[in-house]
Amino acid sequence: MAIVAAAPRRTSIGARRNPETETAIIEAARQLLAERGYAGFSIEEAARRAGAGKATVYRWWPTKADLFMTVYGMEKARSIVLPDTGILIDDLVAHTADLWRFWHTHPAGGAFRALIAEAQSSEAAGQRLRNEFLPVLFRPARHLFERAAARGELPASRIDERLELWAGFNWYRLLTWQTEVDTDLLRRIEAIIATP
Repeated sequence: MAIVAAAPRRTSIGARRNPETETAIIEAARQLLAERGYAGFSIEEAARRAGAGKATVYRWWPTKADLFMTVYGMEKARSIVLPDTGILIDDLVAHTADLWRFWHTHPAGGAFRALIAEAQSSEAAGQRLRNEFLPVLFRPARHLFERAAARGELPASRIDERLELWAGFNWYRLLTWQTEVDTDLLRRIEAIIATP
């Protein structure tokens, strides 16, 4: 195992987040995730590598899950561009295929699987996943359904249930290690989900 040297200590700029320190922490967390996965991911090690105080990191990200979700969101945004084909089924197939590729090839994919599993450890953890993280995670897919509703492809009143169907299908595939892209399967399932 390689020893990673700690970065020089960073100075505070007061109550505001220091952008340089924030970037260093996120980069250290990203590298740590790539090296060790979610199980080996820790705020303490990210702080050490970034040359930041643990108290600073805990103030900005109170839990390991909070810091991970920041890194996950940034990596996902870099890797996945939201499609706009003008047809819901085509948008869902393209977006889901990109998401599966991300989960299958990026260290954050396996780490996200571990976070979902960890959230099953207590009702409080599950509620936090559902109430805090999921609204942010589902924002891109929700946007696809909202655009489709605006075009008249499905009633706006059915967006939430369609989003839950889409999420359930995708999480089943993630949690059972089935994220290799199968476009035919995606087209069949997304056709069911997109049916008004």
